[in-house]
Amino acid sequence: MQARRKSCWRQLQASFFRLLCLIPTGFPVRSVDMQRATDNITIRQGDTAIIRCYVDDKVSRVAWLNRSNIIFAGQDKWSLDPRVDLVTKGQLEYSLRIQKVDVYDEGSYTCSIQTKQQPKTSQVYLIVQVPASIYKVSEDITVNEGSNVTLSCLANGRPDPAITWRLLNPSAEPLDGEEYLDIMGIMRNQAGRYECKASNDVATPDVKYVNVVVNYPPTIKEPKNSETPVGRMGTLQCDATAVPTPEFEWYRDEKRLSNAQGINIQIHGSTTLLMIANVTEEDYGNYTCVASNRLGIQNASLFLYRPGTGRDTNGSACVSQSLWLLLASFACLVFKC
Repeated sequence: MQARRKSCWRQLQASFFRLLCLIPTGFPVRSVDMQRATDNITIRQGDTAIIRCYVDDKVSRVAWLNRSNIIFAGQDKWSLDPRVDLVTKGQLEYSLRIQKVDVYDEGSYTCSIQTKQQPKTSQVYLIVQVPASIYKVSEDITVNEGSNVTLSCLANGRPDPAITWRLLNPSAEPLDGEEYLDIMGIMRNQAGRYECKASNDVATPDVKYVNVVVNYPPTIKEPKNSETPVGRMGTLQCDATAVPTPEFEWYRDEKRLSNAQGINIQIHGSTTLLMIANVTEEDYGNYTCVASNRLGIQNASLFLYRPGTGRDTNGSACVSQSLWLLLASFACLVFKC
């Protein structure tokens, strides 16, 4: 492959030097300063590239080539591209300027001269870099806990960008994944905002986000009993975590409670309160809080008791195993009773 490139380059040189003989000698004659020639120039897409060529007064003809195409012969412009012009400071520089560089400008550029003694060339390879850009990313999704999830993030750029993932929880640690992030058996603590970052050190990394919602059944957290004297307001509080937000019901024995005289039930997101305005002896006893969503149900027992009876202030949460309670709760969930 290397030998083929050298052979092609020798053929290109021979063809160009034959063509140089046809170029007029109106341009001030100088020769290329080979010590100041650059092998490679790296430029970012959209920027301006200046490909340097320095000459002295021994030149009879000079020109710029891109591959096999003549761009300038002396000061005569052969290219039709309006982005291309010459930079000629005094009589020492014969440089090529390309504005708003794009990927199709990448390639070999040759400053070629003819002297009385021998032809000389200075070859420069222009490398065009493109900032990383994410062109496709997964949409926000909602899944059930335990499901397998694959998030995708596709990007392009030159050089090829590296893709990294983070879950933007407090730690925001990097995750194991590139274009595709696989999450097997996703858990509730893996819900949140996922960040995909594409970077190739050409410019500021491109960043996109995917929101992942994980549904899971209710879990009732540390229900509290209430110690309330007769004649005072008693309040029982029940908190549950769940996605979607749970629906709540209150029971006394097997009777479902509702807002009625002396009883006020309030629901605030994932918290429900059962308030008894004027506690009597008949109000003391066991109450059941039921939290449910379409993925499951859980209940907890809470006690309203007279001061001094010595009952522990912590209730107990357990999965409902009472058939009547399960049936009643799901029936109310379905029929919105």
